[in-house]
Amino acid sequence: MTTRVIIVDDQAMVRAGFAALLAAQSDIDVVGDAPDGAQGVELSRRTHPDVVLMDVRMPEMDGLEAARRLLDPPIGVTHRPKVLMLTTFDVDDYVYEALRAGASGFLLKDAPPADLISAVRVVAAGEALLAPSVTRRLIADFARRPVPRKDRASLRLNGLTPRETEVLELIARGLSNQEIAEALILAEQTVKTHIGRVLAKLELRDRAQAVIFAYESGLVAPGER
Repeated sequence: MTTRVIIVDDQAMVRAGFAALLAAQSDIDVVGDAPDGAQGVELSRRTHPDVVLMDVRMPEMDGLEAARRLLDPPIGVTHRPKVLMLTTFDVDDYVYEALRAGASGFLLKDAPPADLISAVRVVAAGEALLAPSVTRRLIADFARRPVPRKDRASLRLNGLTPRETEVLELIARGLSNQEIAEALILAEQTVKTHIGRVLAKLELRDRAQAVIFAYESGLVAPGER
């Protein structure tokens, strides 16, 4: 199946370079590009891409606001693409907020070409592009923030089994599936099954949102080990 992609970036050369690279793949179809967030949202509404490559910092409308509009559309708009944020930075507040809004991850603009191609495929498949090392940097970011306020999110934890709660906690601490399997003495496939159930029960899109939920619900506190 072909993955439909649009590229939203204020630099024409970046758009052209990414488009040429992705269009050369037999399973990826670049259906358009836009120079800012506002035009990116309009283009997405027209072309219904599977994945939107979204620059973080742009004039007119930045990638964060555009991601919010795509992932929380108005009544009557049913299309919700996967959004992959592009940034020249590592983890900053823009990317953090984009993940909270439902973006499926982020990719540094200077990543190798193979990583860009892989990222599009990973996100299109419904997975989060959030490696354990990135998760750990997000945790460090949480550690600099005020202690989260427990609210209705904490009540949603009650729907998880004790094992699912353990798995969620270990995800939030930055462990990979293999590391979780070793910690809980489980098969890695069993861990994947638990993660799928956690995401379904908590109505989360991916691993990135699971990390954020664990902290904002109070399950894990910054600085804990």
